[in-house]
Amino acid sequence: MAFILLLLLAALLPHPGNSARVKVGIINGTEAKPHSRPYMVSVQKDGQHHCGGFLVSDQYVMSAAHCWEENEKFTAVLGAHDLSNSNENAINMAVEPKIHENYHRENYDWDIMFWKLPEAVKKSKTVSWISIPESNEEIPGDTVCSVAGWGKTESKTSSVRLLETETTVMDRTKCEQIYLQLTSRMMCAMHPGKPCQGDSGGPLVCNDVAVGIVSFGRNPCESSILPEVYVKIGAYLPWIKKIIGKV
Repeated sequence: MAFILLLLLAALLPHPGNSARVKVGIINGTEAKPHSRPYMVSVQKDGQHHCGGFLVSDQYVMSAAHCWEENEKFTAVLGAHDLSNSNENAINMAVEPKIHENYHRENYDWDIMFWKLPEAVKKSKTVSWISIPESNEEIPGDTVCSVAGWGKTESKTSSVRLLETETTVMDRTKCEQIYLQLTSRMMCAMHPGKPCQGDSGGPLVCNDVAVGIVSFGRNPCESSILPEVYVKIGAYLPWIKKIIGKV
């Protein structure tokens, strides 16, 4: 029976280079209190939300490397809650990509990047940055965290308002049994019954610290069997310091 279950799980697993690694969205999320997450950034292409991101300093937005596309121009929208509301006075800036040199789209390892803003921004009620880990420690299993974004909802359309939901970190040993390709630079979280919680490139926030980046999700997206996989930010501290000069 256990062997049959493993075969069924394997059939659902996303594999390197497989389109199963979809950009995930906020399913069964609730609308966030406006500007309660001032670090959240909408990374946009052609004026439309493309991926999530989050400010970690006054000039750098952290995101997932798979959000970048060659020969495309991107902008970052800061200080927004409702992307359709032009009266929010959100800040829209062109951004320069800085992708981890080891990233390979085939296996989604090293799936981390920065979008550099053309100038530093000042903290305000609607714009700020979030802390990241100071060391590469494991987040204990069953830790309750949260994710947020403007990604696809139950109706399969992107939300114009920022949505959020809780998710629970999965013990690494358990996740390694499900995702055989899991590396030390990845971590897992899930919320049974509420699949696809994340928004690609957005942060996994535990105790007000961004500990992960939404990387890839389940196939099919509606499956509640498999966890979401996140970039483990603590594993990249030397690279992060090299790019932004501090943590």
